[in-house]
Amino acid sequence: MVAEQPQLISFSGTCLMHRADIKRLSGAWQDAIDKAQQAVERLTQSNNRKDTAGAWYQLAEVHRLRGDFDAAEQAYRSASQYGFEPQPGLALLRLAERHVGTAAAAIRRVMAATTDQVKRIRLLSAHVEIMLAAGDIEEARRACHELADIAEMYGTEPLRALASHARGAVELADGEAQAAAIWLRRAIEAWQQVDAPYEAARVGVIMGLACRALGDNDGAVLELQVARTVFQQLGATPDVSRIDTLLDTRPDEARGLSARELQVLRRIASGKTNKEIANELHLSGKTVDRHVSNIFNKLDVPTRTAATAWAYEHRLV
Repeated sequence: MVAEQPQLISFSGTCLMHRADIKRLSGAWQDAIDKAQQAVERLTQSNNRKDTAGAWYQLAEVHRLRGDFDAAEQAYRSASQYGFEPQPGLALLRLAERHVGTAAAAIRRVMAATTDQVKRIRLLSAHVEIMLAAGDIEEARRACHELADIAEMYGTEPLRALASHARGAVELADGEAQAAAIWLRRAIEAWQQVDAPYEAARVGVIMGLACRALGDNDGAVLELQVARTVFQQLGATPDVSRIDTLLDTRPDEARGLSARELQVLRRIASGKTNKEIANELHLSGKTVDRHVSNIFNKLDVPTRTAATAWAYEHRLV
């Protein structure tokens, strides 16, 4: 009986770890934290290193989503100390901290080193998100296609939701807002079917941006406000802040510019060259050239000087 006790403790700890993951997905974040902390205690006691690391990772994920970045970093490091690869969570933490180059280097490194298809599943959606933030649409699209192939193979609703989300985000970044809206709506409906409010709200933010790009400003505001309500209820502080910023940028003043194009425009107005903008935003020179061309077309201006004047006139800088 004594010999069996550590096994019982380990089993109950593993169950708690998986329950923490389910609670996080369903939006019960405080319950997820409680379950993950209990799992860490029991699994540490039973010397189950693998699942102890997994419990630390689950704890880190909820802290990251809530904006408690210091606690998240400590938990990711604890997972690493137990032999667990803390990606993609740690890379997403760096992205949330606006260290785009660091996040991109980390996710590229772990993607190159991971050949097992099941392990790649949990990396691919983060890979797409980080590559889009880094301005590498082509690499994001390749990851998107791989995720779609896996979703087709396994056929589960969460995987289909991830694949649709990724496809919608890539299409929007590539200027195909109408196509993006179709994929994003599929993703929202899929996440709602599996009762994953945070994931559905994240897609809703991108849907809002797609609506804005299509000139549907009322639809954009509605999508963003619905997502904000969910984030507020969950305690997703970074996401609430992001939506507040998006809602503060009035669509009629932004003239259909994307968030990235606004970043580039503000740097043009400050006198930076395309090369300097590329270095500052961790983008390729080709990507910045494309953004500048899009800005000129959308604003109907011929030069950087005219774009700068427009930005000041509309109080975007």
